[in-house]
Amino acid sequence: MAKKIAILGAGSWGTALAILAANNGCQTLLWGHNPEHIDTLTQERQNKRYLPGYFFPTNLTVSSNLAEAGSFSNLILVCVPSHAFKKTLSELKPYVSSDLKIAWASKGFNPDDGSLLHEIVAEIFGPTTPSAILSGPTFAHEVAANLPTAITIASAQPVFSKELSSILHSGLFRIYTSSDMIGVEVGGAVKNVLAIAAGIIDGLGFGANTRAALITRGLNEIIRLGIVLGGKQETFMGLAGLGDLILTCTDNQSRNRRFGLALGLGKNMATAIQEIGQEIEGISAAKETFLLAKKYGVEMPITEQTYKVLYEELAPLTAVQNLLSREQKTES
Repeated sequence: MAKKIAILGAGSWGTALAILAANNGCQTLLWGHNPEHIDTLTQERQNKRYLPGYFFPTNLTVSSNLAEAGSFSNLILVCVPSHAFKKTLSELKPYVSSDLKIAWASKGFNPDDGSLLHEIVAEIFGPTTPSAILSGPTFAHEVAANLPTAITIASAQPVFSKELSSILHSGLFRIYTSSDMIGVEVGGAVKNVLAIAAGIIDGLGFGANTRAALITRGLNEIIRLGIVLGGKQETFMGLAGLGDLILTCTDNQSRNRRFGLALGLGKNMATAIQEIGQEIEGISAAKETFLLAKKYGVEMPITEQTYKVLYEELAPLTAVQNLLSREQKTES
């Protein structure tokens, strides 16, 4: 019997993963919250808004009915934005089976209190529910185009990691497993903040030297916060840490980087958000990361200056000058 999976979130990433699972022979249901959008997907058999040109396999169905998604399979993969994560799972709960297994490819913190997404899952479904996070250097268009990609699945339950890997792994989509859910979550959330910063410095016209320095020192910020929250240092040197950071800081497929570029070029936030027209996770992540750094006494100067640009109307050039004028210190 064919395996089944329900994927929640009909944006570019959820759609790409749904196409991947379906192409791998899995009976797949893609759920989205907007009935009009889902009706369009049903009629056109592609997601023209977020992932145009990639048609749905016949074993991929779409629905805006959360009850249908919850009862479709005991395996759920959540791809909604982090700010909608808790609400979506709370609404999903009445419809899932007692043998639920849940994974997510959402990146960010809970905006209510800065908690990690696995903590929300444990709160809603119980701490023994098999759970996993999928993260790494991935752009949806490249996954949909079947270009070579490597990613990490982190879970405390190796059997679940293996099951999820068997559904998504293919000759051109390579999966590595990890037990460090915290490290993978922190890396996936904070890299979006640093991608905004990288966009800003490029928008201001600084060079490759500046970008390389920002990525390197930004990685140090991820590591410092991640270890305090319980992550493992080696995770941050892998796909879900350094790999994802390099991707989002250097390529304009990254919405967070493009947003930063717009700010560096002198555009205001509202204009930049409107032009991109999709979720920019790094905006909320900047605030949540900044507050976590303050809470735990972690030094994160790039994050702090990015937060001030976004929330205190600090001029981008002033933010860079603030970083460059900091007291000299040893690298380690």
